Amino acid sequence: MNKVRYVYGLTSALLVGGATISLVTGQPAGAQVAQNDDRVMSQVVPRAGAPASFADLTEQLQPAVVNIATRQRVEVQSRNPFQGTPFADLFNRRRGGGNGQAQPQTREAQSLGSGFIISADGFVVTNNHVVAPNERATLEEITITMPDGTEYEAELVGADAASDLAVLKIQSSNDFPFVKFGNSAEARVGDWVVAIGNPFGLGGTVTSGIVSAVLRNTGQGGAYDRYIQTDASINRGNSGGPLFDMQGNVIGINNAIFSPSGGSVGIGFAIPAEIAVPIVEQLKSGQEIERGFLGVSIQPITDDLADSLGLQRNRGEFVQSVQDDGAADAAGIQAGDVVLKIDGKDVTSEQSLSFLVANISPGTRIPIELLRDGQRRTVNATVGKRPTEAELRQQQMFSEDDDDAQMEPGDSDGFIEEKLGLQVVDLTPEIVRQLRAEEGTTGVAITAVDPNSDAGRKGLRRRDIILSANYQDISSVDDLREIITQAEADDRDALLLRMQRPGQPARYLPVRLR
Repeated sequence: MNKVRYVYGLTSALLVGGATISLVTGQPAGAQVAQNDDRVMSQVVPRAGAPASFADLTEQLQPAVVNIATRQRVEVQSRNPFQGTPFADLFNRRRGGGNGQAQPQTREAQSLGSGFIISADGFVVTNNHVVAPNERATLEEITITMPDGTEYEAELVGADAASDLAVLKIQSSNDFPFVKFGNSAEARVGDWVVAIGNPFGLGGTVTSGIVSAVLRNTGQGGAYDRYIQTDASINRGNSGGPLFDMQGNVIGINNAIFSPSGGSVGIGFAIPAEIAVPIVEQLKSGQEIERGFLGVSIQPITDDLADSLGLQRNRGEFVQSVQDDGAADAAGIQAGDVVLKIDGKDVTSEQSLSFLVANISPGTRIPIELLRDGQRRTVNATVGKRPTEAELRQQQMFSEDDDDAQMEPGDSDGFIEEKLGLQVVDLTPEIVRQLRAEEGTTGVAITAVDPNSDAGRKGLRRRDIILSANYQDISSVDDLREIITQAEADDRDALLLRMQRPGQPARYLPVRLR
């Protein structure tokens, strides 16, 4: 299974890096230095710019680029083709279920990707999406394959979904060839770069190109939507691999491509080293990654917005909504404001509000320059702590009105979706506030309803809260799953749900199982 990260036409580049090992260190035997040490690189590429050939550069750097393979165990829902017939129990028993109930089924899955060694003792950097299992999978094994074919087991030291970075440690006492990070802030549009990886599983592959853009904002938002763009061919298989400059420095980590076909069209993206290095160091040391957060929903300034507000284009971001009790709310920021500066730095498409705030330590008090009703004003905010990516997804599920068809339903429990036609999530305090339910309410919140299900025909809809089922209180998705399983074991064809709609009293509703 190739894990692929999609973001509006951005397709992650997965698989391996590596080729025949050949050291050109020029150092005495036994001296362990980085493959891209300055003393070495001055011999490989004696001047700035592109050499007559990339062969020496490639030969020097390839030994530190590795293949990363994971083995995962994925839970899958077993569908009974005889459900509703006299043969249903027989089918379940043959599948290993006790008392006629089918046991959860699992299958093995794999993912492949690239990475590079950053220290002689075997620390490896890659993308988080190369090694991170999905919601219903468990990571069982990580294997590192060196360019000469030698395999090692590795452990996951730390991972960060927001930046899509992960650090692994090879389980061996050997000394390994490694490379160092460079300063991506010095990269210029037009500079030559080299990418090393294993696109489509073809083996160690080297591609070259130039830096097409720096500080590229892909329009996806988030804390780290700022990339080096390159036309060096990057495909599925290159994710987590290094992007080198002509001095052999790692200035980027290959991460995604823009592609309508899934293959390279000359628009690839790499995480800049200046962003990656501090996160990698924190992951290596086991520190928690803390980022700033204001609690606002924002929109870039489009041409129409700029014209209506009398603003210069490519300056500022428009506040669509403000989270209750968040840092922005406490500072007096309002929906309809335009944020022009964060802590003295201009908010632009290359330097977004999310990026600026994420890189400020929680608890820091900063000035924020706004435009409100045509007047500039400054407020002071104490930056909050950014929630986890999972918490942010749950918040976004209920951030818009009921009729917003663009709202993502989030991760689904396949069993509940199959039986009730509902997608549900645990009811967190944040969701309780967003649904304007009574503080302390417990249950699960509905994020999507199949209109062809009995629940859909009876009027259940997104934002409804399920408080209990068959008179048993619910506090989690797992509780509801267990009640459904028990109802089937008792030969019940329906559940009695107690549900509540925002602003209305709770009521009971029988819903048939499918």
